[in-house]
Amino acid sequence: MNALTIRQPWAWLIVNGYKDIENRSWRTNHRGTFFVHAGKSFDHMGYVTVMHTHPNIPLPDPDAFPMGGLVGTVDIADCVERSDSPWFTGKYGFVLKNPTALPLTPYRGQMGFFHVPSGDTND
Repeated sequence: MNALTIRQPWAWLIVNGYKDIENRSWRTNHRGTFFVHAGKSFDHMGYVTVMHTHPNIPLPDPDAFPMGGLVGTVDIADCVERSDSPWFTGKYGFVLKNPTALPLTPYRGQMGFFHVPSGDTND
């Protein structure tokens, strides 16, 4: 299955069902399930923004986010250039459905979609 690296706290927001769009500067034709890979860097400014714009989301403390591996799965249902989702900031938005959080499986990330052989995961 393919995977896509997403920085925290965004990866957590996706696999826990809060964020329904992943914003990218590039379009994808991929549809279906992929692993959400949490990168090793943390978006502190994004964390503060989420705290202020979505105060009802129970964000963990910054040091509690799993990083450096696979943290869940989600489906891409579409790739759009416009959306009413409060998470959409463009240029392209991957419309996400059916998020599932999984325990961290350490795994090295890559740029763009990358293949994760089935024997390399705990699922």
